[in-house]
This record gives sequence, C-alpha cells and structure tokens, in this order.
Amino acid sequence: MSAFSLSSVTPDVATLSAAAKSTAASSAELAKRGKIKETAQNFEASFLSVMMQQMFEGVKTSEPFGGGQGEEMFKSVMAEAMAKQVTRAGGIGLAPTVEREMLKLQGLKE
Repeated sequence: MSAFSLSSVTPDVATLSAAAKSTAASSAELAKRGKIKETAQNFEASFLSVMMQQMFEGVKTSEPFGGGQGEEMFKSVMAEAMAKQVTRAGGIGLAPTVEREMLKLQGLKE
C-alpha cells in the first residue's frame, strides 16, 4: 500500500496566497478599467452636448407650438440627453481614443 500524504492533495499556503493576490489585483484592475471606460464615455457625451448646444443656438421654433422661455430653459437638457444617447449608440469615436490614452497614463495595456 502506498502512503497517502495530505500535503500531496492540498496546495501550500504560498500558492493560495499568490492566487488570492492575483485575483484581487485583477478585480481591482477590472474595476479601474470600467471606471476609465465610463469616464471616457462621459467626456464624449459632454463634448457632444456642448457641440449640440452650439448647433441649436441659432435654431428658431414657430410660436404656436414652440419658442418662449420654456424652450430656452430646456434646450440644454435636450442637447445633453441627445448627446448621451449618441454616445450610448457608439458616439463619434472620441471615447475609445480617450480611454486608450487614459489606460496608457495609468500604466495599463489595452
């Protein structure tokens, strides 16, 4: 009969500790990458919002169904909502470029 050793079945503590540290580091890196992606998308949405506000500045609406103080107050809200939707749909390609540069600045690879 061969001798059965518990040490041959269970991994040593150093191996488990290294694996736990690696998992913690990778989950922290994934969280950082997610935050960077969200920040890049928010930047693109802000850029598009400003661009759309400038674009709508000269647009006048006829009086019976538009115009007035209400429209002036909510034009920026509409431009911001449209910018966020455009960004969610893929945007103009600004977010991936910003994300790539932010990853480089953090020392992370794509």
